[in-house]
Amino acid sequence: MARGGVRTASRGGTGREVAARCGLVARGVLYVLIGVLAVRVAFGGGGQEADRQGALQELAAQPFGKVLVWAVGVGIVCMMLWRLSEAVFGAAGPDGDKASKRATSAARAVFYGVVAFSVLSFAAGAGNRQSGDQQSRDMTSKAMELPGGQWWVGAAGVAIAVAGVVVAVQAARRTFRKHLAMTGASQGARKAVDVLGIAGGIARGTVFAAAGGFVVYAAVRFDPGQAKGMDDTLRSLAQTPAGPWLLVAVAAGLVLFGVFSWAMARWRRV
Repeated sequence: MARGGVRTASRGGTGREVAARCGLVARGVLYVLIGVLAVRVAFGGGGQEADRQGALQELAAQPFGKVLVWAVGVGIVCMMLWRLSEAVFGAAGPDGDKASKRATSAARAVFYGVVAFSVLSFAAGAGNRQSGDQQSRDMTSKAMELPGGQWWVGAAGVAIAVAGVVVAVQAARRTFRKHLAMTGASQGARKAVDVLGIAGGIARGTVFAAAGGFVVYAAVRFDPGQAKGMDDTLRSLAQTPAGPWLLVAVAAGLVLFGVFSWAMARWRRV
């Protein structure tokens, strides 16, 4: 037991802890802004796209906006480095050395590396000014031009959809609790984190699952135009029988996931 405690403590060193907490704060900022933009879309005030690009534009429009965008970019780099450290050295917890855990952390490191590049490019004024939706269609089109591209796109769509379902199920089962160190926290704080984690995780998983479904549909139809980025995916929710209220619910959930990321920055065991 003592040996395990030492290993866990060594993994949660100062450098990794700072990187993890900075990264979670930056991720929270992006999700809160995306959720707010999606709420505006639901009520007919959607001038900006409800995606990462729209969130960065919204942030840049604030006082000291350029500094804030750079700060978010650096934070996402920290997120990438944290996940990379987990892939190389293992994550906190008794099963952190498992190959599956390391592989998952490596995949997350790649994902956040792409996000960091996008954010820093935007901050430097050299980013792709295409919408996220157009970028998704362009990437799908290029992938379909490869040998067996239709199958690759379909497989990617299935992977994204399955990942979304897993995220939502894990949130509903409150598996995030095992990553929290809330000793000494009040019962009210624990309940609030549960609500944030469940509602936010389900909303996030719903968006990923829906986006993956559209990619699969694009592959089946062999039509890249059917692929959707986050903004189009969110807007499509307003076209369901539930009308804009489903979009409002998911958008509110994304805001809650952003706040949950801030709570994780406070209590996440790293």
